[in-house]
Amino acid sequence: MILCLDAGNTTIHGGVFNGDELVTQFRKMSRQQFSADEAGLFFKAALKENHVDLGQIKGISICSVVPSINHSLRGACQKYLGIDPFFLKPGVKTGLRIKYRNPLEVGADRIANAIAGVNHYPERNLVIIDFGTATTFCVISKEKDYLGGIIVPGVRISMEALERETAQLPVVEIVEVESIVGRSTVESIQSGLYHGQVGMVRELLRGITNEAFGGEKPLVVGTGGFSRLFENAGLFDRLNPTLVLEGLNIAYTLNQKTEL
Repeated sequence: MILCLDAGNTTIHGGVFNGDELVTQFRKMSRQQFSADEAGLFFKAALKENHVDLGQIKGISICSVVPSINHSLRGACQKYLGIDPFFLKPGVKTGLRIKYRNPLEVGADRIANAIAGVNHYPERNLVIIDFGTATTFCVISKEKDYLGGIIVPGVRISMEALERETAQLPVVEIVEVESIVGRSTVESIQSGLYHGQVGMVRELLRGITNEAFGGEKPLVVGTGGFSRLFENAGLFDRLNPTLVLEGLNIAYTLNQKTEL
């Protein structure tokens, strides 16, 4: 079994794979700093709670966009699980050709999404939209060229910015909204958060389709913690909230074969 950890700005999303099958998932808040002991004890407890035999974990694959916690993550894996983890980072085998001006700038979570995307949907032009702390777009050609992407504030960041920077606007529940015109302050904020993202995504997809693919419609894949919120908005062709974990599992296998 392979333990995969997606260390994001808000949470650490963990999953255990038995071959290609994702057998369990768990999450841990990542906004505050933590020690290797705190992380290790959490991972052991989460695995046991989900009935995973620690002795069956043969490898660990990590992508992290929070460099300050990487040392603790590595120490936790080494001390509590007895495994030196594989980190998805520049220089490892991915099966992609990164077309960024500086390939080192591409976030590891975006690379993991792209790895899974080209494996699940081969020979397709792809746009992968990850609805997380930020809403990110990965643009990938059918030739496995990672052409680039877009990064915009996510729905939670937008809500927190309104609350922080205004005197009277409250924090609201982030929900799917049918009506565009709100009839209260809460409804107005909820509409702006939801329909603002929907409108933004539609316009950016239009631009990507024309600029990157000459008007040929790509396959659009939705993923990330908030992706199910937009499941009924008609934004994507496929929904896969665990895409990043699947990419980590594939990346681990690719690089183990390289080492062997």
